[in-house]
Order: sequence, then C-alpha cells, then structure tokens
Amino acid sequence: MSSKKLKKYGNIDIPAQSLHPPDKDGYLTKQGGSIKTWKRRYFILKDRTLYYFKTPKDMIFTGKIDLEPHSLVKEEQGKKKPNLFSITTAKRIFFMYPDNAQEVKSWVDSISRSIDRLKGNGHPMPVASPSITPSPTPTPVGHGGHNGEMIKSPRVKLSLAKHQISFLKDEDSKVLEFWQIWSESIPAREDLSPGMAIDFTVATSADQQKLTWRTSGPQNIFIQKMVDFFWNVGAPESEIDRLNDVGALINPVRIGSWIDMSSKGGMDGGWFFPVDIPLKLAVEAADAGDAIKKFSDWAESHNIVSVYAVGRDMGAAPPRQTEVRLRIPGPTGDAQVQLGVEAFTAFDFPPLPDVVLSIIKMSRSHDGASLSVITSSEGFVRLGLMVPKPSTETVLQLLDFAGGNKESMALFEGSLHSSGPSWVEYQYLQKGFGYGVYKEGFDIVFHYEVGEEMCE
Repeated sequence: MSSKKLKKYGNIDIPAQSLHPPDKDGYLTKQGGSIKTWKRRYFILKDRTLYYFKTPKDMIFTGKIDLEPHSLVKEEQGKKKPNLFSITTAKRIFFMYPDNAQEVKSWVDSISRSIDRLKGNGHPMPVASPSITPSPTPTPVGHGGHNGEMIKSPRVKLSLAKHQISFLKDEDSKVLEFWQIWSESIPAREDLSPGMAIDFTVATSADQQKLTWRTSGPQNIFIQKMVDFFWNVGAPESEIDRLNDVGALINPVRIGSWIDMSSKGGMDGGWFFPVDIPLKLAVEAADAGDAIKKFSDWAESHNIVSVYAVGRDMGAAPPRQTEVRLRIPGPTGDAQVQLGVEAFTAFDFPPLPDVVLSIIKMSRSHDGASLSVITSSEGFVRLGLMVPKPSTETVLQLLDFAGGNKESMALFEGSLHSSGPSWVEYQYLQKGFGYGVYKEGFDIVFHYEVGEEMCE
C-alpha cells in the first residue's frame, strides 16, 4: 500500500520513526489471523498500542494491536514455538516470539506496564451483558416492540437481536467470535461531531439461518477502524488497496462495513458506500467480466445512470464479489416491480416462484422498489428484488411459504423495537456461490432499520 493512496482516503500512515522514543521496540515473529503463518515484523510499543512494520524504515504500519484495560499478556510455556508469549484482547489472541529467551520477559513486562496504565483510565465501548435476554410479549410479526418502554440504543438492540438467533448462542462459536470482532470495530459515539450519525441495520432470511449486519457513518471516523478490522480478520492486502483506490475515486462522505453469517458456519465481510454515485463509478469497483458488462448494458438501456450504494467483499479467496443497489425506474410502483421481475430473466436467473409472484401482486406497497445486483469475474452471483415496507399480511404469507417460525420472528422484531421490516428482498443465489455454507437458489430476506446513533 502506498502512502499516496492512503493520504487520499483517510490519514492512516504512521512512519515508524515518528513513534520514537518507544516504550519498547524490536523484532518479533507473529502468527497471522485467518491464515496461521508466521512472519517476522518490527514492533513498536507506544502508549496503548503495539504497532508492527515490515522494517524500521517503513512509512506505514502493517498492523497494530490496541491494548485495553482488560487485555492480558503472558508467556506461553510448553508450546512448540520457543520463547512464545500471547496478548489477549477483546478481538482475539495474538501469538508472537522474540529472537531470544532474554527478550520474552522484557516484552511481557513492558506490555504489562502499558496495560496497567490503562486500568482505571480506559473507556471500553459499552456492550450489553450476555446475560441480558429480551422478553418481549410476542406481537404480530411486522408490528413488534413499540409498547411505550424506553427505546434502547442501536448497539443494545443489535446485541439483543443476536441473542434471539439460535446459532449465535454457542459461546465457543467462531461465527459469534466474528460478530464480536466486527461489533467492536464500530467507532464509538464519542468519536462523532455534532450533526454526525452512525447507522445500523440487520437483515435475516425468513428461516433465520442467515443474517447480514451493517453499519455506516462519516468517512473520517470509520476508515481507520474499518481497515483495522479487515487486517485483524485476515483480509488480503490487495483488497485493502482496492478499498483505498475506489475510495479515492468516489470520495464518499459516508462509508460502512458489513458481515454475513450462516448457521452452517458461513462468515464473510466487506465494505460499502451508502451514497448516491454515478453508475459508471460504481462499475469501477467491480471486477471486469461478462456479468458487469451485461448489467451495465441493461442499466443503460433503461436510462439508469446512478446507484445509491456500492460495496465489495473482503474474503480471503477470489472471486471477489461487488454489490450495487439501484432504484428501479418506472412511473408506478407496479411498473418498477415488473421491471425488477424481468431483470431475473435478463441476467439469466431462474424466474421468481409463482406463489411469490402472486404474493407480490397482492401486496400494496411497491413504490420505491430497488435491485441488489452482485457480480464477479466469473458471472452473476446474486440478484435481489427489494420491495419497501411489506405489510404484516405479506410478511406472514412469506413466512408460511418459506417455512419461517412466526413466533421466533416476532421475538427478533421485538428485540429490535421494530414496527416491521423496512424491505423484503426476493433474492436468488447462483449455484456454486454458496460454498456449502450459504443457501443457494431462491430465498426471502427481511431488512430492518435498527436506528441511528448521534452525537449528543
């Protein structure tokens, strides 16, 4: 990553020499995140942060470890690696070792002193206690939660909603750990300036076996936290470069991160820009191929010149997937939905099921329909027709069709204090892109606005 790119898109370049005099510095060999390889890096301990670089002359750090009041550093005796010690934070456990045994105690002592200085002075982000479980009275799906009680913060709502998902109740779950790392990467409300806000949304499949969590906010407070999150979960350096390139091209006022997860252990994440931009700029974020060309030609033929969101996944292995969301043109809501339905044929997806088409036709709210289009270099990945504000009757009919549990969905909505989904998405995931952990074929997804967190 070049310093020039990063300066265009968030000031995150910190030369190693600027951190001198350090509290402690020297070479350590560190284990990677998702890919458990060992790499020798030059570490600098400064105040509450342990930075690491490829060389002492680097202008940009490769990564960093933020120490917290409850962090723990200790020697790891009896392991295969000599001189090994670990640092435990809320995000993960880091393993590393110096070149000789004499340095182990020096590093452990120095890091311990940094942690001790934080105790009593730290301000960790408040997280709802795992023992808190919502107990809302089940209400009709589509009308959950607003019963006059105090409206909780979006972060607490997300945590409560998480406790309603069966596969996220296992404390040893890797998926739960992934959710925790992501949630702790969201900037604190205290980082906001007056007039700024952080948005939170969550989406669940009708059977609650797959969820997507999203947050977004001002670019200047999100970019560093996002880059740190991607480093911590092992995103490829080339994709972090791509984030900087596209960010420099679009220069969005707001940016955000998302994570997907499934009951089968599926985990994915990435970035998105929730801003109106010209279609041609959104296309720049995608990998070249027949799919993105076909989509561009289709959009041009229908006079679609802008999108309202673009995003990309940061998974460890290609093909990369790029999503664009666009408002479907049309004089009426029915005309918009009809064009969205026809897009499935235009992009070589199977048609929507007849029962679903019948439910869509009978539902009342169509105006403002959108498309979610995901492409890769290997073809179309997923297509979703998004219809706003489905009625309670529509939601119940769709749950019956999809085999969803109405009481479970009511409890989920209740934990969010939601009056119903803001969108219902009729989506199709192409064969081969589920990788054995995501449902392929047709699915129904409900999107919920969790709320805004603003500077007081």
